[in-house]
Amino acid sequence: MEKKKSNKKFIIIFATFILVGGTYGAFKYIHSLSHEGTDDAQIEKNMNPIIPKVSGYVSKVYIKDNDFVKKGDTLFTIDTRDYQLKVEDANAALAAAEGSFEVAKADIGSAMASISVSDANVQSASGNIESAKIRLNQVTNDYNRYSNLYKNHTITKQQYEQALTAKQEAENQVRILQQQQKASSYQKSAIVAKSNVSNKQTEVAAANIKRAKAQLDAAKLNLTYTVITAAIDGQVSKIDIQPGQLVQPGQSLFYIINNTTAWVIANFKETQLDKMVIGQKVTLKVDAYPNYDFEGTITSFSPATGSKFSLLPPDNATGNFVKTIQRLPVKISLNTSNDTEKIKLLRPGMNVEVDVHLD
Repeated sequence: MEKKKSNKKFIIIFATFILVGGTYGAFKYIHSLSHEGTDDAQIEKNMNPIIPKVSGYVSKVYIKDNDFVKKGDTLFTIDTRDYQLKVEDANAALAAAEGSFEVAKADIGSAMASISVSDANVQSASGNIESAKIRLNQVTNDYNRYSNLYKNHTITKQQYEQALTAKQEAENQVRILQQQQKASSYQKSAIVAKSNVSNKQTEVAAANIKRAKAQLDAAKLNLTYTVITAAIDGQVSKIDIQPGQLVQPGQSLFYIINNTTAWVIANFKETQLDKMVIGQKVTLKVDAYPNYDFEGTITSFSPATGSKFSLLPPDNATGNFVKTIQRLPVKISLNTSNDTEKIKLLRPGMNVEVDVHLD
């Protein structure tokens, strides 16, 4: 009789397990018809790298590991002495360029004044030549009359020679004035050429001023880069720099994590994507906070599987091909209805269980 009672208890327990297992299996099957899930998911946040734009030795560090910072807070500074000297050198170069420009402008002013004087000399010479030609014409006519009279023995030889002398003096006077006019023209041409050279020098000096100003602006800009500030509100990572350490441009030193915005990257199997579309509701359970359900929405699908973005993507055209199920990263945004304080507690890399509502 005791053996029969034992068998009866075993049957009841076994039947209970079958009923519970069947019920759970039926629930999971029904749930799977309208849901897709994965535990291959992690929290993501914007991680801004702190990268200096200039090289130099760290003079002072104002933050510690895991500190919270505000946008514009000074993180650390670089020794400014070298960059201050470059600013002073650029200022001196600009002053020298401006001085050269003023000298070139003064040369142009002097040349323009000389051109005006030369123009006046040329015009004066032209007037004198006209006057000399009129006198030459007059004495030539007198000479011709006196020559005819001398041939007729009407005047004395002295009178004839006086007329000849007056004519020769007038001719010499015209010739001298013409030479003076030509010399004035040559002088004007030389002054114009010099003025053109001065103009070119002025253009070069102006270009040098622009270059010097650009160099000064660049030096001042590099000087401002010696103060590294936070670009966003957030929390800094581990600080791996110390005063006296040499940093280089482009060197990633540490990170600032933006704690106000978070999302989830879930890696779904390719066989799970058939019914998943953008905009579907998602329930998220973070392992660190199992008692709180976060709400999210599918916002985008990766353009390629995760393996294609790896350092050495697989090439199935070589060797023996073995089919493996690939995973596709899916971005899930956290809804604004979530508790913002809870979102701030999330940290990049935390594991998440994802449940997508296919309905």
